[in-house]
Amino acid sequence: MSDKQLIDEAFYVEQSPWKTWRSYDKNGNPLVTSLTEEYCVSATRQYLKWKQDGSLNDVGVSYEGTVGGKL
Repeated sequence: MSDKQLIDEAFYVEQSPWKTWRSYDKNGNPLVTSLTEEYCVSATRQYLKWKQDGSLNDVGVSYEGTVGGKL
């Protein structure tokens, strides 16, 4: 990983062959995919902040509902 430039000492980004941008942690695990490098960096920073804060662990939310009328 010596040729990768770490951002915030936590992740790096690369452009895919499909012209999207992907971020990876230090171990090369994929994190976020985005259309631009700027958005990828921004979204990855937010994702890592939520992960550090434990906000991503709030997955116990579910929704229920009914639809009336004809579909």
